[in-house]
Amino acid sequence: MMPISATLNSELTSDSFYSHALSRISRSMLVLACMFVPLSLMSHGWRIALGVALGSAIAYINFHWLKRIVHRFAERATETGSSPSGRRIVLLALLRYVLMASAAYAILNVSPASLYGLFAGLFLPVAAIACEAAYEAYVALARGI
Repeated sequence: MMPISATLNSELTSDSFYSHALSRISRSMLVLACMFVPLSLMSHGWRIALGVALGSAIAYINFHWLKRIVHRFAERATETGSSPSGRRIVLLALLRYVLMASAAYAILNVSPASLYGLFAGLFLPVAAIACEAAYEAYVALARGI
């Protein structure tokens, strides 16, 4: 059985570790995008690489918008005790989808092959979250957090 002070210290350490997960995911998205675009350029050509770059940029912006929307929603709900305006949240969510749809339409008109790259780039947050999950599992096993 662990002493109370060791348990408390472990909880503080794990809270500190997990509170930085979103910033690690953001950094992972940038690193992965910087890896995927040149790799797709070398293996599939500039059209696919352009799609991957645009998809990655949209995914990165979308991730930060979603993070900001959730943060504002939670902040407003906890400060005032009332739920925030649903109209603004819905409009911002729709704007995100309009951005993705307009990029897909523009790319489809320019180069249908680039659409595959766009879809691949839109999965950038999934890859970054998978990297974060693997990192957290490693840290939990190695350090016992």
